[in-house]
Amino acid sequence: MLIQISDIKIKKRVRKDLGNLDDLKDSLRTYGLLNPITVNRKYELIAGERRLQAAKAIGWTSINANVIDNLTELDELEMEIEENNQRKEFTEQELLEGYKRLERLRNPGFFYRIFLFFKHLWEKIVEFFKGKKKN
Repeated sequence: MLIQISDIKIKKRVRKDLGNLDDLKDSLRTYGLLNPITVNRKYELIAGERRLQAAKAIGWTSINANVIDNLTELDELEMEIEENNQRKEFTEQELLEGYKRLERLRNPGFFYRIFLFFKHLWEKIVEFFKGKKKN
């Protein structure tokens, strides 16, 4: 659900230090909000303060949110802690492999570019003959 950022209330939070939001702001500008924030029916923030603050900082006036109803204060606090605690960072090896794959996709080698060209050509030929069959 899309809600106005100005309607969101931030009550006492467990996390005190939001850290540097520059990378998150860049990500929001580039990819948008990948995971909505979470609020209760009174629009009190439960999870996603870093995303919310980054969105505010880049001038967004509304944000996608999951609105959850019928939660106790205990439920809300458990959700806040769980959402922040269950993240697992990439290992150095996983991150390295991910960036290697990105590099290969961004800068394919000569033979791979030839393969893609012929694959595309083959798809166009098949598409052409499928269209001829219908007529």
